[in-house]
This record gives sequence, structure tokens and C-alpha cells, in this order.
Amino acid sequence: MLLERTSETVLVQDALHAAADGRSSLLLFTGPLGIGRSAWLRELPARFTGHDVCVMRANAAVMEQDFAYGVVRQLFDSLTLAAAAAADGFPPFGDTLSEDLLPAAAEDPAAPLDAVLSDLREMLARLGRERPLLILVDDLQWADTWSLRCLAYLAGRPQGLRAVLVCTLRDGDPRARHPLVCEVTDAATQVMRPAPLSPAATGQLIRERFGESGDEEFVLACHRASGGNPMFLSHVLAALADTGLRPSAAHAGTAGTLRPAPLRERLAGCLSTQTRPVRDLAAAIAILGEQDTPGLAARLARLDTIGESDALRTLHRLGLLRAEGVRAFVHPVVQDAAEASMAMDERGSWHERAATLLHEAGHSGEEVAAQLMAAATPGNSWSAAVLRTAADAALRRGAHQEAARFLRRALIGSPEQGEERARLLIDLAAAESAYDSAACERHTAQAIALLDTPHDRAAAALRISPGFLTPLNPAAADILRQAAAGLGSPERLTGSARDLALRLEARLSHCARQDPAELARSVRRLRERPEDPAVFSGAERELLAVLLHAAALSGRLPAYEVARQAGRILASVPAAEPGPPTVLPLLAPVFTSADDVDALAGWLADRERHRGRAGGGPEPFVQVEEAMVLLARGRLAHAREHAERAFEREGDGHPDGAAMAATVLAAIALEACDPVLGERVRAGTRGQLAAGNLACTTMLRLTEAQAEARRGDLDRALDTVLACGRQLEASGWRNPVLFPWRPWAIRLLHRSGDLESARALAEEEYAQARIWGAPVAIGRAQRLRGRLRGGSEGTALLRDAVNVLRGSANGLELARTLRALARAVREGAEARELQRESAALALACGVPWKAEQDVPRPPGPAGTPPEPALTPTESRVAALAGSGLTNQEIATELGVGSRVVEKHLTNSYRKLGISGRPQLAALLGGARKGAADS
Repeated sequence: MLLERTSETVLVQDALHAAADGRSSLLLFTGPLGIGRSAWLRELPARFTGHDVCVMRANAAVMEQDFAYGVVRQLFDSLTLAAAAAADGFPPFGDTLSEDLLPAAAEDPAAPLDAVLSDLREMLARLGRERPLLILVDDLQWADTWSLRCLAYLAGRPQGLRAVLVCTLRDGDPRARHPLVCEVTDAATQVMRPAPLSPAATGQLIRERFGESGDEEFVLACHRASGGNPMFLSHVLAALADTGLRPSAAHAGTAGTLRPAPLRERLAGCLSTQTRPVRDLAAAIAILGEQDTPGLAARLARLDTIGESDALRTLHRLGLLRAEGVRAFVHPVVQDAAEASMAMDERGSWHERAATLLHEAGHSGEEVAAQLMAAATPGNSWSAAVLRTAADAALRRGAHQEAARFLRRALIGSPEQGEERARLLIDLAAAESAYDSAACERHTAQAIALLDTPHDRAAAALRISPGFLTPLNPAAADILRQAAAGLGSPERLTGSARDLALRLEARLSHCARQDPAELARSVRRLRERPEDPAVFSGAERELLAVLLHAAALSGRLPAYEVARQAGRILASVPAAEPGPPTVLPLLAPVFTSADDVDALAGWLADRERHRGRAGGGPEPFVQVEEAMVLLARGRLAHAREHAERAFEREGDGHPDGAAMAATVLAAIALEACDPVLGERVRAGTRGQLAAGNLACTTMLRLTEAQAEARRGDLDRALDTVLACGRQLEASGWRNPVLFPWRPWAIRLLHRSGDLESARALAEEEYAQARIWGAPVAIGRAQRLRGRLRGGSEGTALLRDAVNVLRGSANGLELARTLRALARAVREGAEARELQRESAALALACGVPWKAEQDVPRPPGPAGTPPEPALTPTESRVAALAGSGLTNQEIATELGVGSRVVEKHLTNSYRKLGISGRPQLAALLGGARKGAADS
């Protein structure tokens, strides 16, 4: 499809009319690479089908420049013998020319040239007497010298030919400046420079390629990516079509990222025909990329100011630069083509020289390091220092794998022995600890073998990831153990040595967290301290956090005391501290299981504000911990949002972050009674992630039991839950909030009809909850006991549960208990008020259920799941509507249309079992009253 070239075709048509009247002309169609010269010339004869025109055509080629009269031969060969013979009875011109003129000219071009030119002009004049001639020559710059002499001769003597000569010429090609080419082009009566295609034309080509119209955003993205250049556009569209994508707005971003290989090869071929200065400047721009500064590319290409200016002008005329004088390519694929034009060893030398120039010019370490990474040799004496500087910068912005790449490169040029290599290995291990614990441990062990003092070996050992959520393997634990033995007991040390010993003690203690004896020792150490442990140094905070985490797992100390000590640690850790806080993964379970999350929520909010001011995005660790806080408050919908974002990012490759995200999302699936979510978490969690991680394994297996129960396999589900419980008990992990296996077992036993076993487990749950002392644990245990007891005793237990839960952060657990109490009361004003408060709290938590009448439905088994939840958007729209805002005001607040608001409200009314705003306002009023009372 030839688009937006009508004006050029009309010029040819007018020239043919003039030729018919005896006025010959030469038209030159010129432009950058890929503008569509050849396509236009190829389709031009079809525009004059049926006209009384004789068309002669030739395509010049680089490989045929030494073939004498090759273009002239093509012109005459393009006429059929029959048509040539039929024209006034003349003999076949191709035969006459090839047999009588061209062979002799090819052997000795100078001797017969005058005769050839004279006879050629005479033959064209005779051929044009019957009808005008349209002579088409594509890529004039590549025509052979003998043919150029002929064309220049004809262009200078157009009288009497009745011909239109149309030549195409590529801007920027070095041979376009050949004297004979210039002689032809200087004789042009009209020069045509086509403009790039418009967005409208781009849309037409998309429709032709995909068989459907493209979305506006997709069309504009393709137009931007190609700059309206037909060649670029056709390759981009072909690559997009090959991927099977539709031309929709959702795929607009892909258009700008594609680097089609056929286009790269075409561009590389173009560059290969350029002069050495042009090729070298293109290579320099490709090597430097965004690092280029005025004069740097010229120095890299070894060009003076005039040479650089000429080369830049050529690259711009070729259409490869964004603008004249700008050292930036129009598309990333041009950079690929420039690099592909270089041999591998040549490319490495270019990068090495670029690194030296950047270093001398004072560029950043990361910019210099990027060149060193691609250099052929390890570099200069300063290379290792630059690579380490670049690694530090990458670590500060969280790019651990990039930092590790820099450090591995630095190792190539470092000595085989000595402290310098050990420091590089330690830095490498620190970078790898975020995503590859095995490599971290291996490089740490290599570094320790090169270090002389226990102090240095201990510092190196601590570069191993602390493994606060994922277990350390035996090899890593051995490294820590040997370092601790070499350093000695913290009580006999001072200063930095004491800090190292405390950190080693903390990590070794945490390694054994599945050992009941180690948990008991941690609890004993906390009980035996006469005063609050010190939290002045990071090492002291780390050790105390490990001890508190152990106490939370075991559930053997009062929750309020454990939370108080955790608060002291949190108050000593600045929210603005760069990098993920080391002890935060330990403290979050302490706060949430103790039902005391206000301090943690405030700290996390401060952390996000500081990150936002610094221009940083959300941290996976913080997102998971925010999800834990929301889950502890019963806000399931919002907790799921945060946890899913972190889960999809897999903790940015960090094993602790990935384990946390999977564990929390599994807990949300259990709490929301959502087996589909549980299945997704299990499917998205790699087997090696959960291996050895008891918390993660337990939660995933509980979601598996949930799915088994949903399928009706109650016995298998109960076996799975009880097996989880036995493993937790064997490890000494008895916290009823962190590991709610008994409530699930009670529910399954109740559904199976084993009421006695269910009651026995409920009593165990209550006893453990009393030891731990968190309101949510005691309240939930009382609710389970009340539901199983029934009658007046059960009602009294439910009332006690409500009283306890009014002091809990968990609004959803209170809502469930209020609902259970409403069903136990069964009728009257109290039942209605309890039901209204329950429904309002559930709505606020994003897990609403329908308000019921005086006589609730018969009680179901313990832990009966709620009805489907409002989505986060539905919850927000409902809250705004309940506060009195109109639909239009809500739409303005949320930046959506009023019809979207109407849709969300309709869905909310249906899920809540209400008819409109009055009932919604009543529900929200009940929620506010319940919150105030609690």
C-alpha cells in the first residue's frame, strides 16, 4: 500500500504531459533511508496503466557497479522484444545495443563512448516519437560509471526525446557525491523530498497488517516508534504481528521496545557502505549511548571537529539521528545495527577506550563501569576501584544483581591472594545475599580463607543473609559457628568485636528456631533479665529482636510484654534509614500476633513517606508488613492488595521477601475462606521457597486443607491440619495467632460430627490463648467455645468474647463474634443491634455480609465463611456514599465517570442485601458507633 505520495505522482503525470508536447524533463526523488523511494518507483508504472506511455526501468545495485552499462542494459531489457519490434518496425533495441555497441564499450569504454552515446540518444528519440518515454532509475548513486555517463549525456540534451527521466537518490550515501551523479542530479527540473507518514497513514497500514483498526494509543505509539519512516514502521508492525498481539492500547508500550532483527540487518548494511569516519562516529554514538557529551564521541571516533561535523551531517541525511547535530539515534535498533557492524574484538576495544575517556572526563563510576563490563580486557589500574564504586551506587538503589556483576568483573583483574581480593569477595557476597544465598555463602567462605584476624573473619561471615524468615543451610550455619568460636563470647569483648559477637549469637540462635530447647532458652534469657535489654546498637537490637521473635513463636511470654520490648526496638530504628531494616521481618510477627499494631503501622507510614520524598517506590518488605498490619486489623481486602503486589514481585528476588509475601497471602486466603486465592499462592510459590520454612509450609498446607474441605474430602483435610499442628507442637511453635490450625481443625471436626474432639481442641486453644494473652486470641477462642457449647453457657462465653474483642485491633473478629452472639440471642432489639453492628464492622473490613432479621439463620459450624466481599473500590465508593456525597461528587473524588460510581454502588447494595443509601448510611453509622465503643 502506497500512502501519501499522491503529489509526487501528480508531478510525474504533469511531466509526461509536457513530454508529449516535446518538453523532456528529469525528476529527482530523494530522501533518507527507508522513506519509500523504491516502493514509490516500483508502483509508479501501475499508475499509468492504460496511458500511451513506454516505460523503461532499471534498479542500480552496489554489487553491480563494475558491470559496464548495467543500468542501461536493464532499461532496454525492461522492454519486451515484442513491444520493441512492434514500435514502427524497429529492430529489438536490446539486441542491437548489446550486440553492436555495449560489448565493444565494455572492452574499451573510452573508444566507442561517443558512438554509444549518440546511438543511444537516437534510439530513445526514435522510440519516443510514437509515445512518451518514462525512464525510471532506482538508487542512482549505485549506478555503474558507464551508465552514469549515458544518463548525464541524456540529461544535458533532453531536446527531442519526449522523455521523462525519474531517478531516486538516497540522501547521505557517499557515492551520491560522485561527479557523474552530481552531473545528473544538477540537471533535475524537479526535486521531490517526501515527508514522513502521518499518524492517519500509520493507522491505515496497521489496519492492513492486522485486519482491524488499531486503538488510537497503539497507532500513536507505532508512529512515535517509527518516526513516520515507512521502512521502520513496516518492520515494527511485522514484528508486532509475529508476536500475535492485537493492535490495542494495552500493547502500545511494546511498539517502542521492539528491535526487529531484519531492520537491524538492513541498517547495518547501510552503515557498511558509508565512509570510515561515518562508520566510526556511528560506532562511537552506539558505544556511548546516553553517556555522550559534546566532543566525547568525536574523541572516541578519533575525528577532528570538521570530520565529526561532516559525519554527523551524513548520519542525519541518512535519517539515523533524531535531529541535525544531535548525537542520538532515532531508534534503539540503529544502535544495535552500529554495534553489529563491528567485529567482536573491535567492539571490546571500543568499550575499553570509552571507559578511559569517561574516566578522564570525570563521569560517574556506574557510567565508566558499564563500559568496563563490555571491554575486552579487565582494564587499567583504576578499574577495580571504579567497579566497586559503581557496585556501591547500584546497592544504594537496590540493584543487587547489577552490583554483583560489577564486582565479578572487578575480581577478574584482582590478585589471586590477599586482602584486596577478600574485600571484593565480601562485597560480592553482600550483593548476592539479596537474591542468591548459595553464591553468597560460597564467596563468603572464599573471603574468610584469605583473611588473617578473627575480627575480619567474623565481619565477613555476617555478610551472609541473616535468614530471618528463610532457613540457613548447614554450610552457612557452619561458617557462622566457626566465626563465633574464633571471636569468643560477647561478655568478654568490647566495641566492634562485641557487636560482631552479638550479631553472630543472634543469627546462630535464630538458625535453631525450630528447636524447642533453643526457644525455651530464648524465653528464659528474657525472663531472667532484671531490666530492659539495651537497644543502643544495631547488634543489641538484632539479638533482642531474635529473642522476642522466639518468644512470639513459642507463645510462652505475655503478649503485652513482648510487644512493649519490640516497641523499644522499633523506636530506635529510624524510618528514613536507607536499605531494608534488618530486624523488621522479626518484629512484624511479634506486633501482629500480640494484637498491638499501632506502633508498627505508624513506623511503616513514616517509612513510606520518606521513600516517597526521596523518589523511591514501595518496598516489598514494607508492603508485606503493611499487609500483616491490615490482616491483624481484619481489613482483608486491603491486606490482599498489598500482599499480592509483593507476591507478584516475589520480594524483588529476595528469599525472605518472597517467603513473607507467600505466608501472608496464604493467611489472607485462610481468613477470607478463599480457596481460589490459596490455590494461586501454592501454584505461584516455588517448591524450594517453602522447603525448610516452617511458617510458610504450614500456611500453604492449611490452604491445601481448605481446598480439600471445599471439595468435600473432610477426612483428608482434617489429617492435613492435624499434621501441621503436630509439626508446630514438635517445634515448640504454639502461638495461636500466628498459626491458627486449631480453629480449622475444630471446624472440620464439627462438620464431621465429632463434637467432643472439637470441644477438647477448643479448650486447648483457649488455654494457649490465655498464656499468650493477646485479645484477639482469647476472644476467638471464647467464640469457638461458645459456638460449640450452645445454650446459656455458650451465650455467656460469646458475651465474654465480645467484651474481650472490643479491646482488640481486629475488627473482623469482633464482627464475627457479634454475629455469633446475635444468632445466640436470636430475636429482639438486642439481636438486631448486634447484627447491625456486626454488618457495619464487616463492611468497614471489606468483608460484608447481609443484615439479617430478628431470627437469624441456624448457626453453622465454627468459622463459617462470610459472604463475598466488596472489592476495595466498592468499599471506598460505599464509604463516600454513606458519608453523604452525591454520585457526581464521588466520581470527581475518584477521577472516574458517574456511571462507574453507579455500577459500584449497585454491586455493593446487592452484596450487602440493602436497597439504597439510607440503609448504607445506617450500616456505616453502626460501624462508627462500634469503633467508638471499642
